Amino acid sequence: MSNLLSIPFKKTYPVNVKEASRSYIYAHGGGHPDEFKDDINLWQNLRKDVVGGVVHVNRINAFLLYHVQLVSILTKFPADIGLEIAYAPVFQENVVPITLRNLVFERCGVLFNLASLYSQLAASEDRSTMDGIKRATANYQHAAGVLSFLRTSAIPKIVYSPEEDIPQDLSDTFVTSLELLMLAQAQECSWQMAKLNQYKNALIAKVAARTIREASPSIKDMFPSYWLPHIEAKFHHFSAVSQYRKSMDEIEASRYGTEIAWLQEAQAETKKAYDIARRGRIAPPVVQDIQSLLEIVQKNLSRAERDNDLIYHQDVPASSALVAIAQTNLVSSTVPSGLTDPTSLIGNGRLIFGELVGWGAKEAIKALERPIGLPPSLLRKAEEIRLEDGPTKIEVSIEDVQRLAQQDQAILDEAMDILDNEASEDEAARKYSHLDRLPSHEANVELIAKEKRYRTILAQAAASDETVRQKWDEWEQNIVELTWSEEDLEASIPSSTISSSAVTTVQGRETQNHARALRVQIEALDDLHRTREQLVRRVRTLATADDVRERVTRVAVGFARLTEVTPAMFEDMSDEELAKYDKFLVEMSEIGQRQVAIIAEIQRLNELFLRSRKDDPAVKEREYALQHLDLAYHKYREIMGNLDEGIKMSVEPDQRKNSSPNSALIPPSTSTAPQSGGIVTIASASQSSSSTNANQPEMGSPSLNTSSGPGSDAEGSNTLQPHAGLQTLTPTLVTPARGNKKLASGKSGLELPPLTSSEWEFEDVKLPPPPPTPNRRS
Repeated sequence: MSNLLSIPFKKTYPVNVKEASRSYIYAHGGGHPDEFKDDINLWQNLRKDVVGGVVHVNRINAFLLYHVQLVSILTKFPADIGLEIAYAPVFQENVVPITLRNLVFERCGVLFNLASLYSQLAASEDRSTMDGIKRATANYQHAAGVLSFLRTSAIPKIVYSPEEDIPQDLSDTFVTSLELLMLAQAQECSWQMAKLNQYKNALIAKVAARTIREASPSIKDMFPSYWLPHIEAKFHHFSAVSQYRKSMDEIEASRYGTEIAWLQEAQAETKKAYDIARRGRIAPPVVQDIQSLLEIVQKNLSRAERDNDLIYHQDVPASSALVAIAQTNLVSSTVPSGLTDPTSLIGNGRLIFGELVGWGAKEAIKALERPIGLPPSLLRKAEEIRLEDGPTKIEVSIEDVQRLAQQDQAILDEAMDILDNEASEDEAARKYSHLDRLPSHEANVELIAKEKRYRTILAQAAASDETVRQKWDEWEQNIVELTWSEEDLEASIPSSTISSSAVTTVQGRETQNHARALRVQIEALDDLHRTREQLVRRVRTLATADDVRERVTRVAVGFARLTEVTPAMFEDMSDEELAKYDKFLVEMSEIGQRQVAIIAEIQRLNELFLRSRKDDPAVKEREYALQHLDLAYHKYREIMGNLDEGIKMSVEPDQRKNSSPNSALIPPSTSTAPQSGGIVTIASASQSSSSTNANQPEMGSPSLNTSSGPGSDAEGSNTLQPHAGLQTLTPTLVTPARGNKKLASGKSGLELPPLTSSEWEFEDVKLPPPPPTPNRRS
């Protein structure tokens, strides 16, 4: 039993290559399926050769050859041709396999099993001889190289659909762990070779030190239970081996105290390795190796301590004072030449479906005749507006802004009506008596100035709102188009391949003509390729059946006896026989000349085609339409930003009050116009409950109250009280609520918080005494 690990095969199951490939060829053209009967059978046979658990060095070429053919097949077919391929997870062959319709998944499985084959060949080698160690080292390096090739060249090309299971044993992390493990075991074989070659102890210590660096995998839950103890025990084992060899190097240099320190470290590491190996139930050869090393280390430690105590008397340094052992790497990942240079495997052989036009070329030709499609970025923007119901959202926001603007204007007008009524009352009172206070038009100067500022702001906001409305009217149709379905939106965009302008315009017709001519030449090149393959097949058939030995024998018998026969005597006969192939050479030469001419014509037509598309009106129309839709999306965002900002300024008076030292009703700077789309509201609703302000009357405009209370004299009874209508300058403005829903007290139709008179920031004005009441004669 080997003391090294090997990777088991990923179990796979038979697949019906014939049905899937025939169906794909029949559905997607390129020829009749019967034309490729030999190719399909070859594919099926190659897969059978690599399926199974036989471990033999001859199977390496079978894996490499099948992999080359898979790479060739993937140039002709897409990854999904309806062929269901099943592979069970490695280490779990009895669980339900993962089945994918993906030829790249098949390629990854083949590469993984090739690496498994290399590792199993390495583990089965007899490492008691130098040749066996060399073969094991090479196979482990090849296993690491195949895993590296799998990780970098095959796995990144697998594309999984959301509903497919992802094989975790083909993840980058898992494959990297196996690759590092293979390198560690190759390094162990190199250490064994260095030991058999009796290298210096210092070098062997460095080789052993390098072995432990790559030992621990980064993931652990996918490995068998005995693998992890094996790897951990090997880690401590080779740490001890390195330290033991270092102690031998120290004794050779007569550093006996340092020798004891390294032996103590080696003893500690060996005991750890032995404990792990005993508990983990790993392979008996590994346990025996560790136990043997432990006995050697303990024996040498006892001898070294005794000699040092009796003879040398050198100080034993602490473990922290020991210099780390340098590492020497003797191995690296080696990718087999069959993977890096696949043509070397094929040689004169044929590739599967070599005569079939690749699916990529077919798609490129079809692309000239089908719509290009819309850019993904535009589709995402259209989906965003469609989910937000953009046009409806803008219309509702515009209505809200207009209603708030009307409400602001009504509140300001009503406030001014109250001031006008107060001025009329003040003027009437002055007709009866002299008042020791400022006239109303002088006392209300500050309020009138504020009113003018508010009206200016409202006018500027109205102008900004009108600008937003005009912008919406201009871009409404384009924004509405972005809410259409993908099919309708694509139909509305001019196509650069099938649009009517491509036929009606001179430049468009020229582009179409170049495209047709280019396709004709590509098809001619494909026909020429098939003709050449058929010619080669005829020549090989003739060469197989052509046997000149009988004629050579007859000619040789015709020579006189005792005549020395030389090759020159058969030149005439050879020329006659080779003349049969002259017609094939002439035909092949003609095919080569035609191929050169066709390729030159394809290059010329391609340049003309590309040049014509630069000035093609269809291309320009499409670019303009796409740019216009993209600009419409940005206009939509701009309009919504303006409207949202205007509504935000209207429904957040408290925030505006904190941001403005002068007024809660206007922006921080009244010298600049409000931002576009912003409706500056004075108040969104009034305080409907008067009980809240009963003890805290709001200072509005003064009014006369000539009623006198009991016990008051004629002069004192004429006290000045706040007018009942001036207790608040935020009268309730009744607005219809949506859905005829009854509004709660103090709430507006927009569910906005009510404004109290304290938010108007009116200043308390000390009122003069009221005028005397004229004495009436009874």
